[in-house]
Amino acid sequence: MDNWRITVLGDGGVGKTALAVQYMLGCFVETYDPTIEDAYRKQAMVDERMCFIEVIDTAGQEEYATLRDQWIREGQGFVLVYSITSRASFDRLEVFRQSMVRVKGENCTFILVGNKADRQSEREVLKEEGAQYARKLGCEFLETSARTAYNVDRLFSTLIRTLRAKRDGALPNGDAEPMANAPQRQDIPHVKPKKKPQKCVIV
Repeated sequence: MDNWRITVLGDGGVGKTALAVQYMLGCFVETYDPTIEDAYRKQAMVDERMCFIEVIDTAGQEEYATLRDQWIREGQGFVLVYSITSRASFDRLEVFRQSMVRVKGENCTFILVGNKADRQSEREVLKEEGAQYARKLGCEFLETSARTAYNVDRLFSTLIRTLRAKRDGALPNGDAEPMANAPQRQDIPHVKPKKKPQKCVIV
């Protein structure tokens, strides 16, 4: 069984906790209660393969920036979230991306998410702007709604597929590592080829 640790990053109030709770528990958190750090765990089936997923929900407020490196260090894949109703949250994405690059390197695996897609009348960030930024970063992009569960399962399934592909060598620059203390995949033992008998020449 695959084991993955996913860290959710983004500005405060963009719906990071709501996305994690909707995916893990299938319900919507109505009230906003600023998170410092929470972890949610469950087993899920992705492409007919069982996996164990831990989602780390982090604080987006700048006063917790000193903890951000630790949250990133613990993650294998990342969800970079902004709210389509907040231009400021979109503009701050680069702060979180730079933190990922500094801690995990240029080849860290992440997906860009524009949350609160159910609030179209309040939109401040066009969908094409999100898609264009994702193309610049070289990552997948989705708009989601934690309230209606729109694209929430798809979000995490897409990220897990990307992590698996990098681990298995289907994508270049694989950087996903198994979770600490998790059961490791048993590889076929390496058998050294038998040496051919050397020929002796008598002169």
